[in-house]
Amino acid sequence: DVIVADHHETESDLPPAFAVVNPNRLDDASGQGRLAAVGVAFLMLVGLNRTLRAAGWFRTRPEPDLMQWLDLVALGTVCDVVPLVGLNRALVAQGLKVMAGRANAGLAALADVAGLAAPPEAYHAGFVLGPRVNAGGRIGAPDLGARILSTDDSAEAAELARKLDALNRERQAIEARVLEDAVARIEAEGGVHALAFAAGEGWHPGVVGIVAARLKERYNVPACVVALTGEAGVGSGRSVAGVDLGSCVIAARQVGLLRKGGGHAMAAGFTVARDRLAAARAFLEERIAARVREAAIVPTLSFDGTLRPDGATAELAQSLARVGPFGSGNPEPRFALPAARIGFAAPAGDAHVRLAIAPDGPGRPLKAIAFRCLESDLGRALLNAQGGVLHLAGRIRADTWGGTTTAQFTIDDAAPV
Repeated sequence: DVIVADHHETESDLPPAFAVVNPNRLDDASGQGRLAAVGVAFLMLVGLNRTLRAAGWFRTRPEPDLMQWLDLVALGTVCDVVPLVGLNRALVAQGLKVMAGRANAGLAALADVAGLAAPPEAYHAGFVLGPRVNAGGRIGAPDLGARILSTDDSAEAAELARKLDALNRERQAIEARVLEDAVARIEAEGGVHALAFAAGEGWHPGVVGIVAARLKERYNVPACVVALTGEAGVGSGRSVAGVDLGSCVIAARQVGLLRKGGGHAMAAGFTVARDRLAAARAFLEERIAARVREAAIVPTLSFDGTLRPDGATAELAQSLARVGPFGSGNPEPRFALPAARIGFAAPAGDAHVRLAIAPDGPGRPLKAIAFRCLESDLGRALLNAQGGVLHLAGRIRADTWGGTTTAQFTIDDAAPV
């Protein structure tokens, strides 16, 4: 028998499984449609434990401790980018505590190769550990992720972590090349309107989802990226709030424009025949354009308050962290630093910009960083502002290094004074 645990949008015709456990079934009334699939699986096991306990199953055998697996539930929930509210927030908050105990040999080894010594936060699950777990599957070694999360052998975990770290660097290089090509194709077509769409020959199918996410961030509209090989293409899409991309992809499959396709509001995947690519694109553009108009998407950057550099302290960052974990649906508080004096600005790593913001008085400068912006308008503005003044918007975080905790301002955007 097969039991399916899932969270994607369904149709009335379900798979012929023994059971389909999915809070997004059309006949489900649980109100838990925001759960990630890993959360669905976990709650299914909680229910199974409860039923077996009531039946006396554990009178002669030990009862499984499901709480020990909450680190994996937290990892999957964050990486699936579901809203961190309600039950999701509770699962991630408790799971991060389990993760901090380093009981899972694989997660501990991944934290070591990533240089993560501090207790993990949702950010680390989504942007440090998760990409390394997924790197094998994206590049061609899909067994590595499952093996590192299930091993109890610390030596094996360390070796797997090194392999996954190397594959993640390879994935980043492939992603950068495909993204550059996708942007060039979109710009050559005159830019985007309602949908950012790019298809390329020989693109690695393992990075199309990540590139779609980057295009969504760049153009602030839903994005689809298709890797073409032979007579078909593998596509992935990411959406913006208010535009249900999954339903659009399902509709395209139902009318015969896609071989396979499905997803949920914020993400979707599909397979398309090469000779149906143009028609499928036109269908999706028409459907999504109507939803974009309904959603009235306007690029905005909201913030929760203003700060002076001297007020952006580690103590404040640690206090704000108590209302986390932060992520989709529960964003990290954003602050404006008006008329910030840029004492230092320089490239950091391959794509970042590191800055020092002058204090109001005789204190220390406030450390700041802007990620993945070196070649963008934001990066150029920050580098050119050394010795000058800019309005900044971003988030304040505690940064621990060498046993000392200081504040760091993560810049989201800037504006001239």
